[in-house]
Amino acid sequence: MTAEHSPRIEPIDPAGSGEDVRPTFDAFVAERGKVPNLFRMAAHNPAIMRTLADHLRVVMGQGTVPLLLKELLSVRVSHINLCDY
Repeated sequence: MTAEHSPRIEPIDPAGSGEDVRPTFDAFVAERGKVPNLFRMAAHNPAIMRTLADHLRVVMGQGTVPLLLKELLSVRVSHINLCDY
């Protein structure tokens, strides 16, 4: 990654995360196979990260919109905004 594309704040490494974020990180690994970058960044404030994770589970969980469509929309919005997903 070039310096112009490097984050100003480094995401928290799941392998070296503290006890205050480990349960949330472990849940993401169990559910998705990895910790999404958004949550690695939000982990700098564990309380906000936990709240964000709770909201994500509600929005991305069962509902009237199919789960696959929700995931496809997430990928598309990330692509449009030039974000790694």
